[in-house]
Amino acid sequence: MTPSSTLSSKGRLTVPLEIRRRLGLKQGDRVEFVLEEERTIIRPARTPKNPFENYAGALPAFRSVQEVNTWVSSLRDEDTGNARS
Repeated sequence: MTPSSTLSSKGRLTVPLEIRRRLGLKQGDRVEFVLEEERTIIRPARTPKNPFENYAGALPAFRSVQEVNTWVSSLRDEDTGNARS
């Protein structure tokens, strides 16, 4: 038998267990509906890639705010009063 569901008066659907398992869906997961010509596809929602992910690890690791301030000061050449361009 084909899995099915009934649309509520508020437009809500219960995704059958077989389909949730197949898609790996858990409570709180989002799904998206993709329209392709004569059919509609339901799939787990794809999260947009974090634009900052490419920069992970680009800066040194700091253990305290003081270390961060010292590092920023060194970049600004604050000891000599000359800012770098």
